[in-house]
Amino acid sequence: MPTEKPSILIVEDEAKMRRLLELQLADEGFLATTAPDAESGLKLLQKNSFDLVVTDFKLPGMTGLEFLQSVKRANAAIPVIIMTAYGTVESAVEAMKVGASDYVLKPFSLAELVLVIRKELESRNLREENRTLREALGQRYHYDNIVARGEKMQAVLAVVERVAPTNSTVLLGGESGVGKDLIARAIHQHSHRASGPFVKINSTAIPENLLESELFGYEKGAFSGAASSKPGKFELADKGTLFLDEIGDVPPAIQVKLLRVLQEREFERLGGTKTLKVDVRLIAATNRDLRAALEDGTFREDLYYRLNVVAIDIPPLRDHKEDIPALANFFLEKFARDSGMPVRGITPAAMKLLMDFHWPGNVRELENILERGVTLSSGNMLDVPDIHLDASPARSGAASAAALPDGMTLDQWEDQAIQEALRRANGNKSQAARALGLSRNALRYRLSKIGVPDPPEKES
Repeated sequence: MPTEKPSILIVEDEAKMRRLLELQLADEGFLATTAPDAESGLKLLQKNSFDLVVTDFKLPGMTGLEFLQSVKRANAAIPVIIMTAYGTVESAVEAMKVGASDYVLKPFSLAELVLVIRKELESRNLREENRTLREALGQRYHYDNIVARGEKMQAVLAVVERVAPTNSTVLLGGESGVGKDLIARAIHQHSHRASGPFVKINSTAIPENLLESELFGYEKGAFSGAASSKPGKFELADKGTLFLDEIGDVPPAIQVKLLRVLQEREFERLGGTKTLKVDVRLIAATNRDLRAALEDGTFREDLYYRLNVVAIDIPPLRDHKEDIPALANFFLEKFARDSGMPVRGITPAAMKLLMDFHWPGNVRELENILERGVTLSSGNMLDVPDIHLDASPARSGAASAAALPDGMTLDQWEDQAIQEALRRANGNKSQAARALGLSRNALRYRLSKIGVPDPPEKES
């Protein structure tokens, strides 16, 4: 059966541009209606139903921002795309805070605008369908190598089910060890890009001065030791998916290049002048609070809004302990098969030990403990003596509160801890940041905040 054409409202004060967009979008299979100003656009919205709005930021009378606010008050669910000039990018970011779905920079190509429109329509349909799916989780979702029996993980897989067939950028959140890489791979394998490459890169595993060349490649002679040209991860992932882990630790200079790839799907290799085009779906992951990074000034707002099209938060293992028995049996079967050990199961007492633990390392920690248990076990059932857990107790609010020395505020304690970590690291910012659980940029921000000069980097 033929599907109904999406209906789009275009608000643009320049008559030639308005007519061009109307004709070209009609050729692309959309029902396009135009308005010369915001006031006319609001009247059309009151009388008709539209799937999406495209509006210029600079309009006569009511501004594009005021128009956006009026549209969102009337219908918060409708996607709005802002058209803006390069000089008003900051204003476009402000518009996205208010509720704009995306923006395109003038001059733009029709292909770019159509791509953004289709992406936003897919995302809108995804959000609507997710609401229904979450209300009907009686349907079970099954993915290879992912164990999800409980309601919280089933909710995650429900989102995966809907987002996988789209081209939307996905931002995965969650603590270290929850399985973000498995979710990213599941999205790729159930997308139309499944036959293409799945390329993974962890930004914290690569030195900062090499990350740019790893992502974007380099030309011969670009730097000392570059004896030949080398493609980067984006080129290798063409027609497929790039999974960028720990996106929150990407340096600001590289964030700019990532933003360009997401907006224009093009870049240059390090040391090169030729512009390369790629068709890559980006899935990013972080165990940091990116909103806090925005406040710190260590992460770009425009990049955040480009990445955060569909956000999937993966819960820590302590919040879905009902999955532990199935996870334990899955890992036991895998390790027994791979190692040839005769372990067939786990005793109730050992299972209770697993259920009562707080799992700071999440599923990865559970996997490691069970692998060690299978390797060292002498029987065919894993028992309490075979389970070696970290003896450190779960953190409690009372214990944390009592940790502050008398007469010292939390800010003072944090300042002292930062300076002490830097002293112990002998001035090495990367080492001090790792000890504090911070990114190096976040450490630099805190040093400037407390008035400590940013010392020159010392080698480890």
